[in-house]
Amino acid sequence: MTSSTATTRHHQQVLTLRSRGKSLQRFTAEVEQVVRASGIETGLCTVFLRHTSASLIIQENADPDVLVDLENFLAKLVPEGNHYIHSTEGPDDMPAHIRSVLTHTSETIPVVQGRLGLGTWQGIYLWEHRARGSAREVIVHVTGY
Repeated sequence: MTSSTATTRHHQQVLTLRSRGKSLQRFTAEVEQVVRASGIETGLCTVFLRHTSASLIIQENADPDVLVDLENFLAKLVPEGNHYIHSTEGPDDMPAHIRSVLTHTSETIPVVQGRLGLGTWQGIYLWEHRARGSAREVIVHVTGY
């Protein structure tokens, strides 16, 4: 639907997620709440992670084996150890930065009829790449009509 008289609206909220250390944590419901609160029916939802040692992904939400396989694959692709110059925050810090570069720190999802336009089996995940958990800030920005 296109309207030349409609005014674009914006809604923004910061979510603080507590990660559990190296894991994938689904937070789709929290983003859906922000979209509902925005009152926007048609538009885009951008989810942005304010960190460089964790990432965001949209992935399978039905079979947990998919997430295990992803974690195992990335751990083999970017191993921890003494191969890196940067180690100020420990041996998992530089691998976490590399894993973040290979994945995403933001995702954009259409808003359709006031809801996230995700597929049936898709969920939004925080992927913590560090061994210890920490508070992670995610900015959710919804724009549209």
